[in-house]
Amino acid sequence: MDSKSDAESGGDDGGGPPDRPAGDDAGPALSRAPDGDRATVLLLMDADRDRGLLSDALSDRYAVRTAESPGALNGEFDCCLLDAGAFEAAADAIDTRRERAEPAFLPFVLLVSEGSRAGLGHAAWERVDDVIELPVGRRALVTRVSNLIERRRTSLRFRRTVADLRRKERAMDEAPVGITLARATDGDDSPLVYHNREFEELTGYGDEILGEDCRFLQGPDTGEESRARIRRALDEDRPVEVDILNYRANGQKFWNRLSIAPLRDKEGNVTSYVGFQADITERKIRERRLEVMARVLNHNLRNKMNLIEGYADLLRDDPDEESRRRSLDVIAETASDLTGIAGAVQTVDETVSPPGLDDPINLRDELVELRDRLRSRYPDASVTISLPDDGPIETTAVGLPVAVSEAAENAVKHNDAATPSVEVRVERRPPEWIAIEVEDDGPGIPDHETQVLEAGETSLTHADRLGIWLMYWVVAKAGGEFDIDTDGEGTTVRLEVPVRP
Repeated sequence: MDSKSDAESGGDDGGGPPDRPAGDDAGPALSRAPDGDRATVLLLMDADRDRGLLSDALSDRYAVRTAESPGALNGEFDCCLLDAGAFEAAADAIDTRRERAEPAFLPFVLLVSEGSRAGLGHAAWERVDDVIELPVGRRALVTRVSNLIERRRTSLRFRRTVADLRRKERAMDEAPVGITLARATDGDDSPLVYHNREFEELTGYGDEILGEDCRFLQGPDTGEESRARIRRALDEDRPVEVDILNYRANGQKFWNRLSIAPLRDKEGNVTSYVGFQADITERKIRERRLEVMARVLNHNLRNKMNLIEGYADLLRDDPDEESRRRSLDVIAETASDLTGIAGAVQTVDETVSPPGLDDPINLRDELVELRDRLRSRYPDASVTISLPDDGPIETTAVGLPVAVSEAAENAVKHNDAATPSVEVRVERRPPEWIAIEVEDDGPGIPDHETQVLEAGETSLTHADRLGIWLMYWVVAKAGGEFDIDTDGEGTTVRLEVPVRP
């Protein structure tokens, strides 16, 4: 390298040699970085005076490595300076090393002799990020290398940030609960900007709902109290957790354990809301079953045992044979009722508790068998079925045949007519739903038997039979619709479920 002074060669304009320190006028660019944070500069060039001068100029700020072979590019460094000979030998290796570093920026600098810069071809500029003519001033050299290394550090920070964000997004995507992110606005809507895969699995909605408020999950049976709790919490910028009845994209109901929390910026302003969703349908059905079973034990069982005890006391002191016989009949009938309750409880548990079916059942075969069984058991009854003509009726709804059988058999048993009539009708309803109606001409179901489905069980309002609850739970487990239309001229029970809940 030339040994001219900085003043003779133009100093900071890039013409001076790096062989003399610039002193304090070099500014903070030459301040020493902590050892643990020093970047590495690779000088890929012959071992001559220029390499020594460059190393001396850069080593105060950076860790400097020197090499002559292109194989040195396989090592780790933050900036590489090459002379013309090394560049010619390592041109292809530079491309390979850049690709390995992507997406981070890895700078290469070509060192050329004075006056030869204009003769560089396009190939050189495509492979390097700067060209420095020698001789060059110490300050100019360090400044230009520092700018390139700072660009690399920025790209590395960006890469780490992107990688961290991607890890977090993967963690959210793979989370076992639904996760959504909604943007806070001045209005009533909080449009979705993100949802994970579990949310899509849970609800059936995909990217088409981005930009929409999550209220699209609500429907006709979504409780007003749950809606109001969510709205109050959002208006007051506070977290909320609520059990809410939601609807999937195919119309299927499910109970959602919804948690929403506001996210704030550094100033404390709410910028977005993160939501967590979990299907708790099974838990809600189990809680309702425990409530009803407790009523059975606390009310029916207690009353019937009191009845048995009362008539047993009468038997001890009643000398009248006919009266004793009537007491024995009541005791026997009440004991039979207790046995029936125990059997009903077991049937409910065996019907509703199993997990979802892997393989669908053929409902057509089940209903034909039900019709034949009822005709055999009740020969005076008229039992008919109406089914679609187009092939098997398959479904994975757990317990559906038992629920239909319960509705049809109760319709016959509780009809005092000489020839009870029951018709079971099945329809396919798009998209991928089955609707079943069981219609009879009996005396109708008392109001208190149906009101408990909405109002819940109490000591004054309760169902006398578990059959209605069994049908209700089967449909609720499938996320369907259950309805009873009853009066003095007959009853129609409607069960509508997805083909594959």
